[in-house]
Amino acid sequence: MRIGIIGAGSIASKIANTIQRFPEMRYAVASRDAERARSFAAQWGFEKAYGSYEELVDDEKVDLVYVATPHSHHFAHASLAIVHGKSVLCEKAFTANALQAEQLIRMAREKGVFLMEAMWTRFMPLSQKINKVLESGAIGIPRMLSASLCYEVTHKARVMQPELCGGALLDLGIYGINFARMHFGSDIQEVHSSCVKSVQGVDLKNNITFVYSDGKMATISSAIDCANDRRGVIHGDKGYLVVDNINNPCRVEVFDKMHKRLLTHVAASRTTGYEHEIFECENALLLGRQESPIMPHAETLAIMRLMDSLRKDWNVKFPMDDDSPIV
Repeated sequence: MRIGIIGAGSIASKIANTIQRFPEMRYAVASRDAERARSFAAQWGFEKAYGSYEELVDDEKVDLVYVATPHSHHFAHASLAIVHGKSVLCEKAFTANALQAEQLIRMAREKGVFLMEAMWTRFMPLSQKINKVLESGAIGIPRMLSASLCYEVTHKARVMQPELCGGALLDLGIYGINFARMHFGSDIQEVHSSCVKSVQGVDLKNNITFVYSDGKMATISSAIDCANDRRGVIHGDKGYLVVDNINNPCRVEVFDKMHKRLLTHVAASRTTGYEHEIFECENALLLGRQESPIMPHAETLAIMRLMDSLRKDWNVKFPMDDDSPIV
């Protein structure tokens, strides 16, 4: 599987680092700055460097396009690849809003190409291990969940500017939302939330509560103006489990209700953690799939619609919402 990366920033570098062990995957990179693309290709051992995204998607040897640009540009760059018949792995958040996501998915189905959101935590074996722990009854009946992810990144333009789809929700809150839906499901009966906005109009910090139809509750928080422990905790009537980092879990500890540690699960040796989503794409292409059962289109759409609804409640708008308004 030959990968072509659109964008040459920090996420692109993480993907390049991930596939260092797989030289056949390191094929092409494209940037609007040709010199930057050449520098990236030389650093990471890519065969091709392009000074435009159009050149990359025109390359017949590219099997999978990884869209590693800001949220605001995902729709344009993913649709460019799809129109050229390329399979796409698109960095999260998938698009600016749900209508863009619907259009991308429809285009991919019409073209018959694979399309997936790069929600990397979904594919990690340790993330999947958490559900096995819950099913084992180790903490009894799961009843509450909390997940928080905060970084002080206000110096980064991409998280502060509405035109780049900035804010805590799309950049960090999406991890907490996925954590809750992975482990508590999607039968959410009520959603309550609040946020504090920046002078630019993006959410600096937010709190979200899900109430499930069976009485479970999940509380999610994220912020771009402070740091925190990044933990996820799932509470049961016989104990609880603690995930060290919902963004990149390396350790899960299980405790009884007297706070005695019963079990510890540690992530197996890995490159960066991103390799699991890459392997999922490779497997999907081998099997001729158009979507992944681990991160299906319906789940991506449901989460984009949820985030649209939250932004509507907070009056957080992006310029592209005017072209495809939140409904």
